[in-house]
Amino acid sequence: MRIFWEQAKKRSEIARQNGALVPLETKLISIAPEINKLFEIRLLIASAPKHLKSGGPKINPFSPWDKRLEVASIGNDHKLILNKYPVKLAHMLLITKEWSPQRGWLEYRDWQALIQVDRDTSGLWFFNSCPESGASQPHRHLQLIGFNKNEKCPRNDWYLNLINLSQSTQHSVCRSVVVKSRPSVSKCDQAEILYQNYLELSEEIGLGSPGKNEYPLYPYNILITKEWISLIRRKKEHSHGFSINALGFAGYLLATRDSNLNWLEVNGAEGLLNSVLDTKLV
Repeated sequence: MRIFWEQAKKRSEIARQNGALVPLETKLISIAPEINKLFEIRLLIASAPKHLKSGGPKINPFSPWDKRLEVASIGNDHKLILNKYPVKLAHMLLITKEWSPQRGWLEYRDWQALIQVDRDTSGLWFFNSCPESGASQPHRHLQLIGFNKNEKCPRNDWYLNLINLSQSTQHSVCRSVVVKSRPSVSKCDQAEILYQNYLELSEEIGLGSPGKNEYPLYPYNILITKEWISLIRRKKEHSHGFSINALGFAGYLLATRDSNLNWLEVNGAEGLLNSVLDTKLV
C-alpha cells in the first residue's frame, strides 16, 4: 500500500514550494571501484546547514514540530514528519509528541510506532543515540529512508555475512558491531521481537540495560531493514573531515569541502568507519 510513502512524497512537494523543506544539493562522486562498490558517496555542493555545524544551544525543532512537514499521526505518542534537510526523497522522522531524550533507552512504545509505519512503508530505519554517534537533536527521533521495491542499502550483504561471522568466530569487528536476523512472520508481535532484540544486542555490545543503567553506557547507532537489525558502538562522530552517523555504516557517506577525500581513497571507507568505532573489549 505504501500510504505513508505516498503521503510523504506529496507533502515533500508542497513543503518544498512553501520553503519548509530545504533539500541538500549533492552530487555522486567516484573514489575507487572497491570503495564505490559498497558505498554511495555524495559531495555536498553548498555550505552545510546549521544542524551539521557545531555551535551553541539550539532550538528544539520538534517541540513544536513544523506542521508543514507533518506526514501522519502514529498512535497516541508519535508523529511522522519530514526531515527538513533531506538528501534522499521523502526522508522521514518518527518523533515523540512529548519530550523524550534521544540519549535515553528506546521504549516499547517507540518500537510499536516503528512497526506501524514499517508494515506500510519499508526501507532503512536508523537511529543516532547522541551527538557522538551523529544525532543533531536531543529530542527522540528515529529516521526512515523509504526504499523502492528490491532496493537495499549498499552494505546490506556485509551485515548478512556478519550474522554468520559473529556466530562462528570472535572477529574484532564483532566487538563494536552486532546484528540479528529479523523474523519474516508477519502475524507475530514484531514490536516485541524488535524490542527484545534491541535489549539483547545492547547487552551483547556492552551498552548495558534499562534495568541496570539509567542511560546507555556508550554512544551507538541502530540500523534496521526487513532482514536484520544491527547496533554499532561508537567512540566519536567525526573523522578526517567526515561527519558519520548511522547512514555511514549502511554505506551512505556525505562529504563536504572539509572532507579528506585523498585519505579516503588511500585508506578506504571501511578504514574511515573503523576510526569512529569503539573496539575495546567489554
